[in-house]
Amino acid sequence: MHVEIWSDIACPWCYVGKRRFEAALAGFEHRDDVRVTWRSFELDPTAPAARERSGAEHLADKYGMTVEEARARQHELREIAAGDGVDMRSDLARGANTFDAHRVLQLAAEHGLQSEMKERLLRAYHTEGELVSDHATLVRLAEEVGFPAGEMLAGDRFAAEVRDDEQTARGIGINAVPCFVVDRRVGVSGAQPPEVLLELLRQAAPVS
Repeated sequence: MHVEIWSDIACPWCYVGKRRFEAALAGFEHRDDVRVTWRSFELDPTAPAARERSGAEHLADKYGMTVEEARARQHELREIAAGDGVDMRSDLARGANTFDAHRVLQLAAEHGLQSEMKERLLRAYHTEGELVSDHATLVRLAEEVGFPAGEMLAGDRFAAEVRDDEQTARGIGINAVPCFVVDRRVGVSGAQPPEVLLELLRQAAPVS
């Protein structure tokens, strides 16, 4: 079974969704037969390298609410995320363009470390307040996971692969993340509860 997960590093629900998928996979009878690929998806391809405004201010502008309402939503999300074992620090997160981080994830796949790199990037962005558009930061994070990324980042390698993932998402109707797709046959969007994701896996499992 091949599970493809479209998500963005800057998406808090994608971090929660990763934890919930891991919980579902742990309870899946055929988990050893599951191959997971993290696909690229940018929530805001036009995002600058670094946003000067706070996450709450950006959220308020995006959804037409007050900054106080945005902070309340962030607090609510932090409590939900904590229930899934995620320390969500919206007050520290630094808004950034994630295109190069997605290129690093493509490179990580070649080293068999894509899930580990995805986890490291999500933690760096949502918990540690790292700027994931900064090349020096990305090089350091990749080295922590176990592979070099400096040479790749200096060029445009994997740019086409990132755009191809995003074009594929549009082609199959994905417009929100996270989105979990099994064998390009069945899928579900959103940070669904583990039991829903487990049912998706069981529904897609080949009949023995």
